[in-house]
Amino acid sequence: MSKRLKSFVEIAAHSDFPLENLPYGIFSEKHNSQPRAGVALGEWVIDLAVLEAHSYCKLTDGKLVFNQPTLNMFIESGQANWSKVRAELQALLSADNPELRDNQALRDQVFFKQSDVKMHMPVHIPGYTDFYSSKEHATNVGCMFRDPKNALLPNWSELPVGYNGRASSVIVSGTDIVRPSGQIKLPDSERPIFSACRKLDFELETGFIVGKSSQLGQPVPIENAWDHIFGMVLFNDWSARDLQQWEYVPLGPFNAKTFASSISPWIVTLEALEPFKTSSPEQEPKPLAYLREDNSSNSYDIHLSVEIQPENDDKSDVICKTNFKYMYWSMAQQLTHHTIAGCNLQVGDLMGSGTISGPTPDSYGSLLEITWNASKPLTLSNGEQRNFIQDGDTVIMKGYCEKGDLRIGFGEVSGKILPAVDFGFTQ
Repeated sequence: MSKRLKSFVEIAAHSDFPLENLPYGIFSEKHNSQPRAGVALGEWVIDLAVLEAHSYCKLTDGKLVFNQPTLNMFIESGQANWSKVRAELQALLSADNPELRDNQALRDQVFFKQSDVKMHMPVHIPGYTDFYSSKEHATNVGCMFRDPKNALLPNWSELPVGYNGRASSVIVSGTDIVRPSGQIKLPDSERPIFSACRKLDFELETGFIVGKSSQLGQPVPIENAWDHIFGMVLFNDWSARDLQQWEYVPLGPFNAKTFASSISPWIVTLEALEPFKTSSPEQEPKPLAYLREDNSSNSYDIHLSVEIQPENDDKSDVICKTNFKYMYWSMAQQLTHHTIAGCNLQVGDLMGSGTISGPTPDSYGSLLEITWNASKPLTLSNGEQRNFIQDGDTVIMKGYCEKGDLRIGFGEVSGKILPAVDFGFTQ
């Protein structure tokens, strides 16, 4: 482990945002409601638009990119600029650099408490794809709804299964979610009914943000895939299980997934995650040639957790802990497979990992698995039970990497469930 970086800003020992992290986001504050780019450092947000206006953090071509409502322009500027800006920020914010440290007037314009700002969607998302890449999760669902002896469908071990989701309903952490309504087929009914979702669930995921576009008709080779990834976010792909069970045959989920997907406001770069690379599970059978990569360092050791906080309760309960390293298919494999038929990537595209479950019940990444489809209710510390999410519940997901005294975190992604819309009619 290399020597820790030290900033002139005081940073708590277990902060998600040390100088080695510097994740990117979009924020506004009470004196300036214009959303613009910032990075997180300890409990602070650093205004990149102001630094840029004072000739710091300039791109190689001099283009101004940070006084923008999304990060897309900066991301599109390329990997060389990502590294350049990150290195300049680390130097500018270091303890032994007086340039910003001793310039109180500029510091007053640049530093804002995270608790005082509003976070916005960090990127414009042209397209969103969700994968299904946790073997444990896919096996659990297969056991629940199909033959346990043949839980995985034949294609699952051959390719990263995925579907194209709805980019317009991806929302930033802290946005409330209205309980969806739709068609539900009850076991003892001949026809479906129209109802508010009765089996609302979370899906603990991460997502990656595409940082480099590709040409229509030109697949991205596996050896180049990592060059197309800017960074990672926490991701909650909310799921209406009962709507999905009725609608998903033959074309897959539709309204069960389109109503909301929540992402964390900070994008952690792959550079920041570099010290936490780890191996991914052995793949058997060996993938086809276009999907083969060295699995000794193609994943990340990211600790993930989910909490539920009931309404009018100031305490939340951690209900699962898992790790990104359990993912069977890597991000590079997902990206390459996504393009193999010729689909083009666009900067800002979001690709979800799929529910991340581990090998034990306390590491399952959805209530569907934790309660085994309501057959094993979950009891919270206040005595309440949950099969699925109730109105008023807030679901909070957190993630971090840790090695020695270095911690790189993602912050959190949270959302509160509001009651369904009353359509004013009955069946």
